[in-house]
Amino acid sequence: MTLKVHHIGYLVKKTEAAILSFQALGYRVTRETVYDDIRKVNICFLEKDNYRIELVSPASEDSVVSGLLKKYKNCPYHICYETSSFDEDYQTLLANGFLSIDTPTPAPALRDRNVVFLTSASMGMIELLDVSQDSR
Repeated sequence: MTLKVHHIGYLVKKTEAAILSFQALGYRVTRETVYDDIRKVNICFLEKDNYRIELVSPASEDSVVSGLLKKYKNCPYHICYETSSFDEDYQTLLANGFLSIDTPTPAPALRDRNVVFLTSASMGMIELLDVSQDSR
């Protein structure tokens, strides 16, 4: 399995306020805020020193992250790994004890590439991003 870190998902209550705070640290917005209607979240990407942060903010009370935000407040909450062997790596992770939180679905903020969220009792949540079509 060859996984490469794509981004760190950072849960925030207010996207615009978080953008300003990250910009004060030298981050720059690389992708304007996008609404993901599947997950009911607003997403914005920022970068600094080859690190990519994904700001994730609930757009409604029934958003997939609303409960997480109430529990954890503003904080990093997942690492996204990209792979060109999505189906194979997804099955390998499942075979190694990871549990799938959802099913693979397109992510509007990631050019509609498929993503799936998984969790491990010993390390928490990760996201797997399919980049196999990028080279075609």
